[in-house]
Amino acid sequence: MAGSAQERTEQATPRRLQESRRKGQVARSTDLTGALILLAMVALLYTIQDQFLLDLQRYFTYYFSSAAEVRVTEKSLLPILNNAALFSLSLIAPFFVVALLVAVASNLAQVGFLFTTEVLKPRLDILNPMSGLQKMFSTRSLVELLKSVLKFIIIGGITYYLIKANLGDLMLVFNLSPEGLYKTIIGFIITVAWWGALAYFALAVLDYMYQRYDYKKSLMMSKQEVKEEFRQSEGDPHIKARQREMRRSMSMNKIITEVPQATVVVTNPTHLAVALKYRQGEMSAPVVVAKGADWLAERIRDIARDNKVPLVEDKETAQFLYHTVEIGQEIPIEIYQAVAQILAMVHRLKARENYRAT
Repeated sequence: MAGSAQERTEQATPRRLQESRRKGQVARSTDLTGALILLAMVALLYTIQDQFLLDLQRYFTYYFSSAAEVRVTEKSLLPILNNAALFSLSLIAPFFVVALLVAVASNLAQVGFLFTTEVLKPRLDILNPMSGLQKMFSTRSLVELLKSVLKFIIIGGITYYLIKANLGDLMLVFNLSPEGLYKTIIGFIITVAWWGALAYFALAVLDYMYQRYDYKKSLMMSKQEVKEEFRQSEGDPHIKARQREMRRSMSMNKIITEVPQATVVVTNPTHLAVALKYRQGEMSAPVVVAKGADWLAERIRDIARDNKVPLVEDKETAQFLYHTVEIGQEIPIEIYQAVAQILAMVHRLKARENYRAT
């Protein structure tokens, strides 16, 4: 029974998920990001291939036309290399920008905005050789190995098939003009890259689904862990019950002390009871000294009867005082008239009783 109680059968609580995210542990597929980047770059190359060819033609035309006039010395070599570097950078810059934008968008789509320094903290467990061996032979390592093999087989197979299917056309490229040679090679590269990227994307989607499954599985909790977390976040139910009992006891002690000194108890008539205290000349306004609902209201009425504190039934005034005025506060000005009428009634009753006594 003890072993089964520790089985991780419960889904991770929001607190567990939040703590994991704070540590930088999220469900994310690097393959999905890589596949999207590859698709975007292939799409970009397909879109700008004509301009790409035009830029290459212009550069090489300029380079070869001026090559015979340039003497290669230590002084002239640096500008030549600078021009070549700037030209190469201008060609690949759009691809870098697209790759960066797609990478950011992919990560935001998978995990949202996340900044944490937990991953930068040094961890001693990575120095443990046993921990390293366990990772090498873990299920995750096996899955990563299978993914690499699948990528190699599928993408390699697609490339082999396309080369074999187009081998005849590729063998004829040497008889084409430079422009035809370029278009044929670029077209073939785009075709291979496109089908390879689609295959990679399909594998990446499966990998993302697995990463989410593995992430949720790794965060699953035992029933005991859920109980412990509930106690930490909400408090131990026994302690909370004890606190409620203490508050109830303190409230009852205050009622026992304050109600006998009250001037009047306003009732609802049975659901609510509010005790008011007013000493003319000593207090600027009546004060709520005790209030309660249901069994507490009944207890207030009993104490009031035992101590000959008048009970006055006024449903609206009792509800207003109970829901609006806290114990120890003076009544608000909008209820002055209603309370004044109740106090006047109490004063007349006491005057009548005193008259009868004499």
